[in-house]
Amino acid sequence: MDYQGITALRENHPAWRLLRAGNAPLILSFLGEFFVEGNRGACAAGAVADALDDLLYALNAEEVRYPKEPRGYLEDWAATDAGYLRRFYPPGDDEVHYEVTPAFEKAYAWVTGLRGRAFVGTESRLHIVVELLRQIVHGTEIEPEVRLAELRRRRAEIDAEIADVQAGDLAVLDPTGIRDRYQQLSSTARELLSDFREVEENFRQLDRAAREKIAAWDGSKGELLADLVGSRSQIAGSDQGRSFQAFYDFLLSEARQGELTDLLVKVSALDTIDADSRIRGIHHDWSEAADRAQRTVRQISEQLRRFLDDQVWLENRRVLELVRAVEAAALDARARPPDFGLLVDEPGLDIALPFERPLYQMPVAVAVESAVTAATEDADTGLLFAQTYIDSARLADAIRATLPENTSALLSDVLVVHPIEQGAAEIVGYLALDDEDLTVEMDDAEETVLEYADPSDRSILRRATLPRVTVRRR
Repeated sequence: MDYQGITALRENHPAWRLLRAGNAPLILSFLGEFFVEGNRGACAAGAVADALDDLLYALNAEEVRYPKEPRGYLEDWAATDAGYLRRFYPPGDDEVHYEVTPAFEKAYAWVTGLRGRAFVGTESRLHIVVELLRQIVHGTEIEPEVRLAELRRRRAEIDAEIADVQAGDLAVLDPTGIRDRYQQLSSTARELLSDFREVEENFRQLDRAAREKIAAWDGSKGELLADLVGSRSQIAGSDQGRSFQAFYDFLLSEARQGELTDLLVKVSALDTIDADSRIRGIHHDWSEAADRAQRTVRQISEQLRRFLDDQVWLENRRVLELVRAVEAAALDARARPPDFGLLVDEPGLDIALPFERPLYQMPVAVAVESAVTAATEDADTGLLFAQTYIDSARLADAIRATLPENTSALLSDVLVVHPIEQGAAEIVGYLALDDEDLTVEMDDAEETVLEYADPSDRSILRRATLPRVTVRRR
């Protein structure tokens, strides 16, 4: 690659951008462990956020290095200018899902490759190279005699091996050879799973291009249909499409699936290797990843079907043209965002329909007696000043004086050190605390009984039953 190409990659490629990020250790360690090492595909945002929350809690135990909420980090990593995560809604599900992008997998594979390996096998890769050369040479041979000579040579080798086995001479791989081949198997199997995600991403880009073309098209329907059909045929006829289809057909074979399962079980049971639990079911992960890629290709065909069945094109052409104009403007704004910036306070707009508003009602006339009676003059105005004021700052200082930073305790334990002085109102004041470094959590599954003296008569003991309350100081 030339200088300009490498410079463009450094500025624009998400993998390189990730390696330059300030919190790259957090991104690589969490996403790599959760998705790549855990062999996980798309996961719900709640599950990913919970796992990230556990990691952040452990990292911030001694020093707060990552102050943001887990979902905030996930949204940052899935932003357009990051590209480490893909954020989407699966069909039929209203919860956001996340999955790592091929760019992240490339960065993670490069970082993990920096670690030194105690054993580097070379024999198995040499055998693979030689076998691939044989397949290329003999697969392109058009002379029948040459092919027959090669087939006879291979048959002679097999006959010789059969004769050796019948004579009791079994050639068994030594432990080094087994570990060498298993290392190559594990590496190739995981790289293949990563390649499937990249193939799916390429298909997804083609699907996005088809949607954008439909949204911005202003010509005839037949011309667009011919263009889309050509794009669909180009995907299936490309080298990537044909190779993927051949692999997918191989996985769909019941005999091949059974053979793969049997071989993986036997290899994982060998005592001479440290079997990787992820490899034992890797063929199921292959099938799932291949099916996701196939669904992406089917979406392009679905776009064709919807376009052909679009009755609105004939019934309400003006409405459709307006929708197409809005879509085209949105695509243009995405490619060239405005310079002044755009701020959105909420993810959605509140829609108030006219018929949802209540009808006008005449106000009820209220009779007001303005005359001052004797009973009003004799009222005890001191009651207006005998109100109980709860100082929330005093309650917060009491918690801070009891709890060190990054710790938590039950509210009942805090009240042992700082007893209640103002009755039930003070308990409500504790429950309503909402400072930056203090959090009050209630667990309805358990109950807590708090005892306190009545403010008006200290000889009377009161009890308050409420859910279990935990006070946490960050």
